[in-house]
Amino acid sequence: MIMARPKPIEEIIDEIKDFNKVLIAGCDGCVTVCEAGGSKEVQVVASALRLYFSKESKRMEIDETSMTRQCDKDYLHELMDKIDDYDAIVSLACGAGVQFMAEMYRKKPIFPGVDTCFIGVTEERGVWAERCQACGQCILASTGGICPISRCSKRMLNGPCGGSEKGKCEVSPDTDCGWHLIFERLKELGQLDFFAEPTDPKDWVSSRDGGPRKIVREDVRL
Repeated sequence: MIMARPKPIEEIIDEIKDFNKVLIAGCDGCVTVCEAGGSKEVQVVASALRLYFSKESKRMEIDETSMTRQCDKDYLHELMDKIDDYDAIVSLACGAGVQFMAEMYRKKPIFPGVDTCFIGVTEERGVWAERCQACGQCILASTGGICPISRCSKRMLNGPCGGSEKGKCEVSPDTDCGWHLIFERLKELGQLDFFAEPTDPKDWVSSRDGGPRKIVREDVRL
């Protein structure tokens, strides 16, 4: 899922300080799981903003809402009848949700309330870690289900570099060497033959390097 972290409240204050009526809009998708942008976080942000502007003796009306997803027009349409009531919106969705809302409501300032970080997993409560860079050409079948693009600091495709030591990356002693993890996993699976097979050069056009991407499924279009 997409992982994000809350922006400092000071940054949000600076974004909206010149407005009088602001809506804090949460997203009940990915950012809820990483506790950055769901309905609970909307309440926290709204309360902090009300307290700040009250202390500053500035008249500021802060309202709250949360949608199932902000990356889907059907749910963004929920704002259609009330969007004109506000001077600006602070979206706690990921960057995709913020941009999609801005596309739909072009005359309304839409500000991000979180920093979008990566596609990852919940390792434990309060700890989220990157696992995928959405490169568009998945090779997990030959690497034991461990991604060298996201797990190797140098995105090496054919084994470890010369800087790893004792299973750790030279970038940081706290970072596992991605290719050490891959080797141990393939060994465990009895698939070390994969390790000896050269990987074809990656077509980076399928990744973000080829520009904004789009998936079109004619079989599901209306």
